[in-house]
Amino acid sequence: MKDLISYIAKALVDQPESVSVEEIVGNNTNVLELSVAKSDMGKVIGKQGRNAQAIRTILSAASGKARKRYVLEILE
Repeated sequence: MKDLISYIAKALVDQPESVSVEEIVGNNTNVLELSVAKSDMGKVIGKQGRNAQAIRTILSAASGKARKRYVLEILE
């Protein structure tokens, strides 16, 4: 899942080298923390949060197949 989010985020931003994804493993839920350059924050979030919501939808579909729950947090 970490690689999936990283791949999607790098395709959206102007500075792909600044993209980093950290995974925090919990009992029932894994949290993926995405951080990008400040100038690319708007591109990842998108207008009215549409890009962020689309990424979360893809993550939800992929996590269902892996039978784990994942949550995406976009850090500033």
